[in-house]
Amino acid sequence: MKKRFIAGVVCPKCGAADSVRTHIAEAGEEDHQVRDCVECGYEESLAGYLKSKQELPTRVNQAAKPAVEEVEPQVLKVL
Repeated sequence: MKKRFIAGVVCPKCGAADSVRTHIAEAGEEDHQVRDCVECGYEESLAGYLKSKQELPTRVNQAAKPAVEEVEPQVLKVL
């Protein structure tokens, strides 16, 4: 398992900057998404968070809508 530091992240327990690292699974290993702090030993599992997280709706992942809405023609009176 590779361990990489996450730039700019502050530990939620001790507040130390740039001390949080993530565990990256290599080929053939089970991916269980863990982050930890090297200063205070705080550890956080992201498995439950990532499963409950839903993708935000954007124009890219939504069904295509017609560019022009069809409207019924109206009769105009010219004076």
